[in-house]
Amino acid sequence: MKTINVAIADDQVLFRKGMISIVNSFENIQIILEVDNGKALIEAIEVAEVKPDIVLLDLSMPELNGVDTTKILHQQFPEIKIIILSVYSEDRFVTHLMELGVNAYLFKNVEPAEVEKAIWAVIEKDFYFNEAFLTAMKNRLTGKKHRLLIQDDIPSTLTQRELDVLDLICKQYTAQEIANKLFISVRTVDGHRNNLLEKTGMRNTAGLVVFSIKNNLLDPSTLL
Repeated sequence: MKTINVAIADDQVLFRKGMISIVNSFENIQIILEVDNGKALIEAIEVAEVKPDIVLLDLSMPELNGVDTTKILHQQFPEIKIIILSVYSEDRFVTHLMELGVNAYLFKNVEPAEVEKAIWAVIEKDFYFNEAFLTAMKNRLTGKKHRLLIQDDIPSTLTQRELDVLDLICKQYTAQEIANKLFISVRTVDGHRNNLLEKTGMRNTAGLVVFSIKNNLLDPSTLL
């Protein structure tokens, strides 16, 4: 089994060192890079012979914060997946970061087992949504009048098979599981996923779930 390489960027030394110890205790997962700010993270990845598969990223850091670091990572290293570790639990922070294209958002008080679960989910399914995220999305939408956006016309451009794939993606099935359920190849699933990304303008699978929730294709409460 391939070892998952992880980088961590957090300016709180005690927390960072603790996370390194925890992550290195997980089977087939290792920390290969640690820094205390986003700028140092980008610079370190640029010269690293082995790039991280996942970055554990704090939001509040000197030099370059988590939001700006996320944007740069998407531009320069789109293959690297991002898991936010934050003390900010406000719904607006959670949903904004997911819309930016991070693969998971975890609060810093989660149990180590959930961090391990999130890392594997992000590698296997491209995203990890826990109850905190889904509740945040539900709260953001509850009681708000749905604004008419350009993207409101997008669902009508999706084919039935694309909607089928999107539904299973939202239910956190892997590409292989989707292929088995729809009796198609994994390559065909990937093709539908790429079409969905192109049509919706989302950055990754996590974005597709956010898109589904915001366009009433998915009730987040059904995933709780």
